[in-house]
Amino acid sequence: MPLIITLMIALMGSTSNVLLTAIDNYENVRSYQVTLLSEHGGTEQAIRYYYKKPGFVKMEFIRPHRGAVLVYDPYIKKVRVTPFRSIKFLHFYLDPDNNLIKSPAGHMIDKSDIGELLRSAGELQKTGTSEMPGEEEVNGKTAVRLNVKGEGNNTVDGIYKYELWLERNTLLPLKASSFDAEGRLIESVSMEDLEINMVFPDKFFDH
Repeated sequence: MPLIITLMIALMGSTSNVLLTAIDNYENVRSYQVTLLSEHGGTEQAIRYYYKKPGFVKMEFIRPHRGAVLVYDPYIKKVRVTPFRSIKFLHFYLDPDNNLIKSPAGHMIDKSDIGELLRSAGELQKTGTSEMPGEEEVNGKTAVRLNVKGEGNNTVDGIYKYELWLERNTLLPLKASSFDAEGRLIESVSMEDLEINMVFPDKFFDH
C-alpha cells in the first residue's frame, strides 16, 4: 500500500472515515461545475453540469440531444426543459421524476449532485465494507481509490458496490462506478474539469 494511503488511514482512523471526510468536505462546497461523461448499458452521455446550493442544477447536453438544457429550481421543485438552446422561448416544465428527463440509469435531476453520490456510498458502507487499493491517475489528477461493498444482499437503490476515485486533496470524486449484486456494471461516470465554489452570473439558473 502506498505511503500516502497508509498515512491517510492512520490520520483518519479507517477507510470508512475517508468517505465521511469526503462527505464533510462537500458540505463546504457552495457551487461547482463539471463535465460528466457517463456510460450505462451501452448508452453514453456527455453533459456540462452546474450546481449551486441549496440545489439549483443546470445541465447542458453535449450528446445525445446536443443543445438541450435542463434547469432545476429547488424552490418550485420543477425542471425547465429547453429542447433547443438556440430557441430559448420554446420550453416547458416537468416534475423531476418524469421519465422523459431521467438519466439512462434512472437518476433524477434533483438528486444528481456529488453529495448524493457520496451519501449513497456512505449508506452502503454503514452495513458493508470498504477498502483503499491505492492511488491512480484520473483526468490528470492523483486520485485515491475507494471501494465500498454491501454486506450479504444489502444494496442501496439497487447498488451493491461502488468504486470511487477521490481527488487526493479534496476527496471529491473524479470518477465513480456502480455495480449490482451479481457484479454487473450499472453505470460508470467520469467527472472532468471539476471546479468548485464558482460565482455564477445573475439569472444563470433562470434559463
